Amino acid sequence: MRALLVANRGEIARRIFRTARDMGLRCVAVYVDADADAPFVREADEAVRIGSYLDVDAVVDAARRAGADTVHPGYGFLAENAGFAAAVIEAGLTWVGPSPEVIATMGDKIAAKEAAVAAGVRVLDVPGDDEFPVLVKAAAGGGGKGMRVVSSAAELDDAIAAAQREAQAAFGDDRVFIERYVKSSRHIEVQILGDTHGNVIHLGERECSIQRRHQKIVEESPSPFVDDEVRAAMTDAALRLARSIDYTSAGTVELLVDDTTREFFFLEVNTRLQVEHPVTEAVTGIDLVREQLRVAAGERIDLDVTADGHAIEVRLYAEDPASGFLPATGILAAFEPAGEPAVRWDAGVETGSVVGVQFDPMLAKVIAHAPTRREAAGRLALALERLHLGGVRTNRDFLVATLRSDDFLAGRTTTDFIDRVAPATELTLDGDELQRVATAAALWLQGANRADAKVLSQVRSGWRNGRLPAQRVAFTNGVTVSYAARRDGTFGVGDSVARVHGWSPTHIDIEVDGRRTSHRITRAGDTLHVQVDRGTVDLRVEPRFVVPGTEAAHGGFVAEMPGTVLEVRAAAGDRVRAGQTLVVLEAMKMEHHMNAHVDGTVTELHVTAGQQVAKGDVLLVIEEAT
Repeated sequence: MRALLVANRGEIARRIFRTARDMGLRCVAVYVDADADAPFVREADEAVRIGSYLDVDAVVDAARRAGADTVHPGYGFLAENAGFAAAVIEAGLTWVGPSPEVIATMGDKIAAKEAAVAAGVRVLDVPGDDEFPVLVKAAAGGGGKGMRVVSSAAELDDAIAAAQREAQAAFGDDRVFIERYVKSSRHIEVQILGDTHGNVIHLGERECSIQRRHQKIVEESPSPFVDDEVRAAMTDAALRLARSIDYTSAGTVELLVDDTTREFFFLEVNTRLQVEHPVTEAVTGIDLVREQLRVAAGERIDLDVTADGHAIEVRLYAEDPASGFLPATGILAAFEPAGEPAVRWDAGVETGSVVGVQFDPMLAKVIAHAPTRREAAGRLALALERLHLGGVRTNRDFLVATLRSDDFLAGRTTTDFIDRVAPATELTLDGDELQRVATAAALWLQGANRADAKVLSQVRSGWRNGRLPAQRVAFTNGVTVSYAARRDGTFGVGDSVARVHGWSPTHIDIEVDGRRTSHRITRAGDTLHVQVDRGTVDLRVEPRFVVPGTEAAHGGFVAEMPGTVLEVRAAAGDRVRAGQTLVVLEAMKMEHHMNAHVDGTVTELHVTAGQQVAKGDVLLVIEEAT
């Protein structure tokens, strides 16, 4: 091996590049137009433009053109595409992953369950006609796409149809199947590693139970639930299955564990590296990408696997937890991890990155490793709080609330965690905290105005030769700061006294009534992103005048995200009720139902099926019932 092409993007490509370069390999990227300015493209030794990450021929041709002799699929797009693996091998290139035959068998969830049964691993049974709830799942995919929990027979047909549409869009295969749904359960997975000499080992388990929309957001190793007896049984089952299918490279056997009975059932085998693989790397000290490359080169596995401490990973997404975790878009005005505490950041973005609708909304994986689980949770929460982040709505505050919750710290991390615990979805400051942050923002702003002054820049802020009212800054969240410069260099802010000890275009060091704090501040248009001890607060300066015609339409029902209109389920004149689905949008290959907030009558309809909409576009207008 001399040159490696990574058939993926974002943080996936960057992570694989790091190990490949450590092993002396030249790194090649592929990219589409939407990623032309992405960090991974700049960091590659060479990058080849293609039309689609799913175009097998284009990716293989890119490897040839760039002189890459090895292809790593990453852990998305074509990573579990047997046809892609076969095409790479047929082109005379080295494939990093299991054989195409194994990928094909395990990629079909129905065939995979049959293989598990043959290996003596228990699977979830098919429910009876009147047994609910049930789970509808895509036969060809994962990641929560094409998956629906169904509570009653009346919901089944719509759920199957929606799952089929999502599966077709995401995987090109609309087959679905139904299995029993276990409400209070845990997702436990076993990391396996096999070579071409018949050796297969496991590297312990991970727990990935905390999920939203059936997609993982918190992962850890080891599981706080699994004891030695259960661990031995689960890893033995995983190895039996791996050996029965002649598994090579890194992979994951996913299991569902009933939280009450402690019984476990086979779910699937992911024939690739998992997003959550860093927690296994952290506790074992083993670089899984390195082992993948060694196996692909024909080397034998020669590892002494021991576990040390505890590791937790969270997935930082551009999404709005308060609105059902709908994807969010925009430009990252700020993305600056703090130097302490020491955690691992696997990020695909940077300050200035555009977050669009074309790809998965994950911004970064953040991983903490510590001697104990509680310490790892605290370290990870603090690292998230100290991340200077602004410009796009994210789940950062929700993740912090999760990590600091009593239920998480006690290990009560079942799949119903979010519904049961309901962690806070955003950072909330009390009145005094908000006023102090607003004071810092207002005095940073006055410093910026003085720095930008073209004339009389040496004159103290607010100076007049007569006694006039204090200066005033109003923010759109309802807080107002009135301040006046005093002769001793301090500022009178209401009944408080403030002193600016240091100012720069990015920071303010301020003391208010004897309490001194330092804040990182980023200005993006009329919004100030102010770093505080529990996260980042966004303060938007209230405009002095509202431009006529910019007011929101009364009764306007707007798109909560950019996407494509799949269905319009209402017409002008229809009476609708709160909670009723009016429009179905597709964003990031998943369906999102836009539901009415009030009872009323549709008076205007502005969209049709197939139309592209931006966040905030008016879809229709509802006259509320009185």
